[in-house]
Amino acid sequence: MNNTEKLQLSILAAKARLGAVIGTFHAKSGHPGGSLSAADIMTYLYFKEMNVDPANPKDADRDRFVLSKGHCCPSLYAVLALKGFFDWDELYKLRHVGAMLQGHPDMKGTPGIDMSTGSLGQGVSAACGMALAGKYDNKDYRVYAILGDGECEEGQVWEAAMFAAHNKLDNLVVIVDQNGLQIDGPVAEVCGIEPLDKKFESFGFNVIKIDGHNFDEIESAFENAKATKDKPTAILAKTVKGKGVSFMEDQVDWHGKGPNKAEFETACAELNAEIARLEGEC
Repeated sequence: MNNTEKLQLSILAAKARLGAVIGTFHAKSGHPGGSLSAADIMTYLYFKEMNVDPANPKDADRDRFVLSKGHCCPSLYAVLALKGFFDWDELYKLRHVGAMLQGHPDMKGTPGIDMSTGSLGQGVSAACGMALAGKYDNKDYRVYAILGDGECEEGQVWEAAMFAAHNKLDNLVVIVDQNGLQIDGPVAEVCGIEPLDKKFESFGFNVIKIDGHNFDEIESAFENAKATKDKPTAILAKTVKGKGVSFMEDQVDWHGKGPNKAEFETACAELNAEIARLEGEC
């Protein structure tokens, strides 16, 4: 990937973070921390990796994406808006009664959403079903699912992992957003999941560990996944919760609350300054 491409992706990711902050502020609720940590990966997926078309969101041959940690949809919505699935102004109505964008993804009401998610652990199971269906139908599409690291405490995640390996779902990529924090505190203290790489390997996965904010490493991981045959891939992405907003970074308090007016203005100023800096380098 050349520097121009990386700059363009970085600008889009910063805009996605801004959209997540806008949404959670106007909702007066939501989950900004984990939305910001996963923004780079979702940006890469929609603008570099996946075969998707906003003009034909139900294309049978499209790649599929499942946000298994569905509460972190604010940045997904921002990415979908940037991609052209719906208007950016929808972000201002996040979580409002009757609005398109609800607190968890809704495949029936929101263009670009492939699976309704919210109950942790279930999204990855749905992704397995999509991948298996692709195999049965001799389709070339790929399926991507983002999990939270705290979500990996759910037993259903490991039932799905066993299923994926048994069925040799090499068209499935599971990405774990390892920001190290969950609603009750540090993952290591609530219910430690390490060694996560050895766990996925023991279930039959190809495992790749990356910096989830480094586009070169993200690209290399997805290329590795495409080259891997007869087994699913797990990408363990080390990230920073609240990435891009100084007072939110690595702070568990920002797992599940919206910013107040002063916090919103500070966050927007920081993100807009980063967007301007990056655009100045293009």
